[in-house]
Parts: sequence; structure tokens; C-alpha cells
Amino acid sequence: MADTTWHDSRTAPIHGMRGAKRWAYLERQKTIRVATINEDGCIYLSPLWYVVNDQRIYIPLDAASRHADNCAAGRALSAVIDSGDEYATVHGIRFVGTLQPADESLTDRLLTKIFEKYFYDGHPYAEAYFQFGRAASRRLMRLVHSKAIGWDMRETALPVVPEVRVLPAFVTDRRLPD
Repeated sequence: MADTTWHDSRTAPIHGMRGAKRWAYLERQKTIRVATINEDGCIYLSPLWYVVNDQRIYIPLDAASRHADNCAAGRALSAVIDSGDEYATVHGIRFVGTLQPADESLTDRLLTKIFEKYFYDGHPYAEAYFQFGRAASRRLMRLVHSKAIGWDMRETALPVVPEVRVLPAFVTDRRLPD
């Protein structure tokens, strides 16, 4: 059985995402980027949808997706869920692990969660998404992580940066008197 405890990196900010904060963040985000290694050694990288159920991550994969096959062959998997637009707001979680088929008894619940997260009643593409999923033999896979490292720069104190008032010569309307 894989180690499913959360690991914290010595290089990650002190205030990495942990516990309930981590799972709340994972529930809210929409995209996970998954990378696996193909048979020829090149990286197969895809942005995918996912849902969380009972503190476990589930990813719907079509039959053409190579991620499940790469994991079944014992090749490496890494994934990241992140957000933030600048240094002070970057936060996320990186995973190392593998994929396993989801318990079939969870299928209806997980499909309902996918609908609730990505669609709404009357959404113009909802029906097509689920119909294509049946045609493409979409299956639900559980991300089984051996390592998860979270970071949250929003909680890291940023050093005070002194304002430099050196402007180019052509800027004349903002100069301070000498």
C-alpha cells in the first residue's frame, strides 16, 4: 500500500497547505495537470478535470488517454494543482504517485460531482460531455499519491522592498523635488 500521508519539503515555505485548508483548496480548483512517462521515455502531460470525494482525488480519463496505461506499466506520475498570478499569491500542491481504477460503487456519485463542479442544469455541453464519455469508454481513476507537497506564498511574509524613485529622464510629471 502506498504511503498516503502528506509530506512537507524542507524547501517549501513554512506555511504549506495542510489538513482542512488543503482539502478545501483542492475542492475549489478546477484543473489538475498530470504528467506520466510514455513507453518511449517522453513525457505525456495533460490538463484534466478532477473531483474530490472523501479526501481522495478522482480523474475521469477517456480510453485514449495514456496516463492510466503508463501507470499500469509502472511508469512515474507527477501532478500539480496550483493557482496565483504573481509571486506573493502562488499556492498549490504537487503530487507523486500512481492511478488506480475507482471503486465502481462510486461511479454515480463521482459523475454527479463532475456535473455539479463543471456544469449546471441546462448547460449547453453537459449532455455532450457525458454522451462522449460513454462512447470514449471514459473511466474514473483515483490518484493514489505517495507524496504531496503543498505551498502557499500568501502566508509567507514578504520582505519590505524600498521604493526606488529613479525614473527615466523623459518622465517629468512624477519627479519629486530635490
